[in-house]
Amino acid sequence: MRRYLARLDAVLVQAVIAGALSFAHLHDIAAAAGQDGWKAWAYPVSVDLLLVAAWRRLRTLRASGGAVRAAWFWFAVALAASLGANVATAGLLDLGDVPDWLRILVAGWPALAFLGGTLLVHSHNPAAAPVAEPAAEVEAEQAETPVTADAPAPARPASAPALSAPEPEPTELPTAPADAPASAAPPAAVPAALVDHARKVADAHRARTGSPIDTDTLRARLGVPTVLADQIAAQLT
Repeated sequence: MRRYLARLDAVLVQAVIAGALSFAHLHDIAAAAGQDGWKAWAYPVSVDLLLVAAWRRLRTLRASGGAVRAAWFWFAVALAASLGANVATAGLLDLGDVPDWLRILVAGWPALAFLGGTLLVHSHNPAAAPVAEPAAEVEAEQAETPVTADAPAPARPASAPALSAPEPEPTELPTAPADAPASAAPPAAVPAALVDHARKVADAHRARTGSPIDTDTLRARLGVPTVLADQIAAQLT
């Protein structure tokens, strides 16, 4: 336990030192580019916040099986801003005479950081997009099962005596009775898009927990009825 705490303390100390140095370098660059006062101190905070937001969004998308290209892009932008400030303060630039292109980059950073943060927060997982529509279609198909007025009566119990006269042959296929149980209806076909999404959710659950996903968890994640969740789970096995 003490050895683990010693390693943890060393990592924390290293993180604090690295963060303080990077913060100071970003402040120096912003101040040299004409952003004096509190504005020079706000630039390091903006860069670090975009870096953390992009990393958290990247982990969330990996867990849900979504596309991570946008998160990687904004993470690279924030990392380039932080790393570029660290390198620029190593004597490569004259902080007393900062070039115009650097002044433009520093002045345009707030708008760029705001755009990246907004896209990271309000973007949706594309893998979850096709879930609602197929599920709604399946429920609509199950709810709109046709029932005619001249539907045949329920089957006679085995104990009842059989009629002597033969029953006439039906000219058309009988429809399901109005009071027939829900289990008698034929199972609806599961859309391929819903099965593909369910397989991604199951793989992400196995990668995160180490165990296969159960039917109740799959039903809650997909937002589908229990009968449909059982059919999907049967196709995933």
